[in-house]
Formats: sequence, C-alpha cells, structure tokens
Amino acid sequence: MKVTNDKTVMKRVIKELDELDRYSLQIGLFSEDDSFIQMIAGVNEFGLTIRPKGKYLTIPTKEAGDRRARDIPGLFKPKGKNILATSGQDGKLTVMFYLKTEVNIPERSFLRSTFDEKNGKWYDFFDSWIDDIITGNLSASDVYNRLGSLIASDIQITIRNMYEPSNAPATIARKGTNNPLISDGTMRQKVTWKVMKS
Repeated sequence: MKVTNDKTVMKRVIKELDELDRYSLQIGLFSEDDSFIQMIAGVNEFGLTIRPKGKYLTIPTKEAGDRRARDIPGLFKPKGKNILATSGQDGKLTVMFYLKTEVNIPERSFLRSTFDEKNGKWYDFFDSWIDDIITGNLSASDVYNRLGSLIASDIQITIRNMYEPSNAPATIARKGTNNPLISDGTMRQKVTWKVMKS
C-alpha cells in the first residue's frame, strides 16, 4: 500500500488557522448607523446624571407625546408645583411635563453584563468550529461571522429581558411598558457585529 502526503491540504489548513489571528470581531452599535441610538446605548450601559442648562429639565408625560414645551400652546407652571400643564375649559389641569433639577439614569449594562455571563459559552463555540476549519467546511471569516451573529443575538436577548433597574413611574406611564431598554426596539435591532481583518 502506497501512502501519499498531500501537502496542499495541509497548506490550506495552516493558511486558514493563520487567518484566525488576522481577524478580530467588533460587537455593538456603530455610530455610522445611528449616533443618537449609540448615545442612548452608552447612557444605559454606564448610567448618567443629567442636569439642566437652565433651572429645570422638562420630562414629558404621555399627554405631551413627542412634543416639546414650546410646541404646546397655553402651557404654564402652576404656582408651587414642579409641572408644566395646560388647562381645559373646565379648569382641569393636564400635566404635560414634570420639572426636575436632575435625572439619574441608572447603569443598565447590556453589553458588559452579557460578555461577563456568556464569554465561556462563546469560547466553547469558537473552539468547536476549529475542526470545521481543518476539514475545510468553514473559513476563518465564516467562524468570526458565526461568532459575531451569536454574540449579537445574546446581547439582543439581554436587552429584551432586562427589567431592573426599572423605569421611573412617569417613564412607564409614557412608554406603556417597564422594559427600560426598549421603547420601539430600535436599539436592540441595531446591535450587530463587524469582522475586521488586519
């Protein structure tokens, strides 16, 4: 029996394994996609205390919707109350904004907390795909894209399932839900990955 040594297979395997070192993975929300959503993500990830430029911050109620204070005619501050309201014909006040001297947004880490919780799982998945590289079923780029997809999905699940620290009662009333990281789902959907090659 004659044994042949197929060096082309070995060269391909070595090349693909070397490629693993040439790639890196970036996970998150990228500013070129939406810098406002990236800012919101950063505020939630690390927390923030917001103070007004003037005397008060205006915190909208459900009744104010997406309008700003200057967009609502007849808006006034009732004496002794830290609200901006309108008055109906019956004299009943409708609160449009709460006036606050500061707002504390607590840390709601969804990136770092997911990395801390799932890092071992991701390493095991990455390790399990090495055999597929050796057999030629996957390239180094394929492995990084699969890993990126898995990590992004896990982060999206963390966003969906986070309820603590909860929203302030006024925020819950305005949003109609107590998921602090989801208003319309945009931030969750924007979590993605990039495979970078050096």
